[in-house]
Amino acid sequence: MNTATNPAPMAYDSPRGFFARAEAWLDERGKGAWIAAMVLGFIFVWPIGLAILAYMIWSKRMFSNSCKSMTRYRPRHMSKSSGNSAFDAYKAETLRRLEEEQDKFEDFLKRLREAKDKAEFDQFMNERAAAANTTDSTPDEPTGQA
Repeated sequence: MNTATNPAPMAYDSPRGFFARAEAWLDERGKGAWIAAMVLGFIFVWPIGLAILAYMIWSKRMFSNSCKSMTRYRPRHMSKSSGNSAFDAYKAETLRRLEEEQDKFEDFLKRLREAKDKAEFDQFMNERAAAANTTDSTPDEPTGQA
């Protein structure tokens, strides 16, 4: 048996209808297929395009990665065992090390953003204090003397 074969499709208690099959077909092809169906619906019969748009918004297909095709491109072999325990241990250690490096890098970026924010805030406060000092230190001009 080949380890790359897909598992059997899910069994359904009842046969799926036309709309369920169409939805599954569009999901397999991704968000672009949904958008193309919507545009074609608007071109040929505008209420169909409007209905597809409403369904995409209602089901959150338009604004999220809910299409099943988005998961198609994820590496499926990451969690599978290769059958070689030495390689699996090496892979697990490498993935752990990479995750640790990613966490350290994200912490570094967080500290960098905080330092930048603090520097900008300090600059703002210094400019504000300097502006307050210049308005307080300017002498009042005499009025009405000729």
